[in-house]
Amino acid sequence: MSSQPSADFTDFKVADLSLAEFGRKEITLAEHEMPGLMALRREYADAQPLAGARIMGSLHMTVQTAVLIETLTALGAEVRWVSCNIFSTQDHAAAAVAVAGIPVFAWKGETLEEYWWCTEQALTWPNTPTGGPNMILDDGGD
Repeated sequence: MSSQPSADFTDFKVADLSLAEFGRKEITLAEHEMPGLMALRREYADAQPLAGARIMGSLHMTVQTAVLIETLTALGAEVRWVSCNIFSTQDHAAAAVAVAGIPVFAWKGETLEEYWWCTEQALTWPNTPTGGPNMILDDGGD
């Protein structure tokens, strides 16, 4: 597994991409603890039921959340992600998601200004007519 996203993918900001390999190992472990999401991937990945969904997510950026993010994309959604808490981000999880080519804007210890910048980035959908998501997944209503 590469610890760098493809050269043309720059739509992310995380603390340290060198943590991606460890993050991927932890995500793989988390997948074994989340059989419901893994069953959804197996059952519906071919059907792509979320095709056309542009989902902006704001949840704690953890390895468990990474399993959710990757399930949404496996089912056809486009996803942009931000952490809902400046202290809860697992930097290795965010790095692994970024290396997988999914826009994520999260690192542990963000300032308040950085937190709102990240949120704005996740809400801004480049290259779409509406410029934003058509669904928001948020646990705090920020």
